[in-house]
Amino acid sequence: MRVDSKQIQQHNERGLAKHASRFSFLQSELGNLDAIIEKLMKFQVAIPSWALGTGGTRFGRFPGPGEPGSLEQKLDDVGLLHALNKSSGAISLHIPWDIPKDYAAIRKQAAELELKFDAVNSNTFQDQPGQAHSYKFGSLQHVNKATRKQAIDHNIEVIKHGVELGSESLTVWLADGSTFPGQLNFRKAFQNTLESLEEIYAALPADWKMFVEYKAFEPNFYSMTVGDWGQSLLYANKLGPKAKTLVDLGHHLPNANIEQIVALLLMEGKLAGFHFNDSKYGDDDLTVGSIKPYQLFLIFNELVEGMDANGMDHAKDLGWMIDASHNVKDPLEDLLQSVEAIMMAYAHALLMDRKALNAAQENNDVVAAQELLKQTFHTDVRALVAEARLRSGAALNPLQFFREEKIREALTKERGTNTIATGL
Repeated sequence: MRVDSKQIQQHNERGLAKHASRFSFLQSELGNLDAIIEKLMKFQVAIPSWALGTGGTRFGRFPGPGEPGSLEQKLDDVGLLHALNKSSGAISLHIPWDIPKDYAAIRKQAAELELKFDAVNSNTFQDQPGQAHSYKFGSLQHVNKATRKQAIDHNIEVIKHGVELGSESLTVWLADGSTFPGQLNFRKAFQNTLESLEEIYAALPADWKMFVEYKAFEPNFYSMTVGDWGQSLLYANKLGPKAKTLVDLGHHLPNANIEQIVALLLMEGKLAGFHFNDSKYGDDDLTVGSIKPYQLFLIFNELVEGMDANGMDHAKDLGWMIDASHNVKDPLEDLLQSVEAIMMAYAHALLMDRKALNAAQENNDVVAAQELLKQTFHTDVRALVAEARLRSGAALNPLQFFREEKIREALTKERGTNTIATGL
């Protein structure tokens, strides 16, 4: 399903007067905002293919109607999101779920939808039909060399798929680890994993990057072979300059200081990018900003400060992607909410009076520093983000548009009751 630009224009005309009033007030308070709007317009958040279907837990899954049943339909859904917000201009594929049948046709469809292919993701956290060796006791860490080779070959195959599509990075997340004390020799597991990653790294094209993702727990609950940012950074440093650490906001122990982790990884030039989500307890994969919006702003504050200090391009030099999956919400509505939360946190960080904050820090003025952060966070930037959408040709209010135009009903009629499993 494609959204007609005329529909978006009519939607915008209905809300334009109210928006103009809100944006005018914001400008009167903050001054000329054109430079920030330009950055917001360039900023893109990739949508993962697996987030387009209803998620679930080990207790069950409650699929909704009209979910995409093919890669072509997944592309259409991301194209729809991008048409509505002009901030979702990339899709991240998971292999083997998303292997194209016709590369040329998929590339053509993506180009028509103004979409690029973000990082490709390998899958060694579950066994696939017909594979010779099981990943029950690990993949790249496995004590059996043949099992490790199978996982290595899969990752190299994923790279080849990515090259065909124009992707420029590989994300490696490992379920490897142990569930009980004594099950695993930690040092051997690390060495096996490093040697396996080295083979995959050697297969990377010259202009590619490897994103080494970490997770504190699950599916193993005693140890994870890439369990935190320190372990990921250790692998990345040993592998070389094309390897970097990927931060998933839900992959930390409760109350971890993610903003500090981000600052240090940026300082070392080893931050790959993000998987955005939110959590209350653990890796909950909740809507971005739904639980800890202030922490999201603090993270972006460190990102903007660090990127500017290193002369980095906000839109291109890091990978930005949502990684969420929900059992009770319409996936497209949830993704629209998540992108909105990310754009608002980014806008807040761009508004930060960094000179004043640095001065407060240098003077050990704790109160002033806190007040500067709080004042910026409490600034209502919804009109600022909406203005960036308006200038890009997107909807002033994408979620409202989605609901008013009854797009889910139209997709259901078009696709029937087709549903997909996310595998998460």
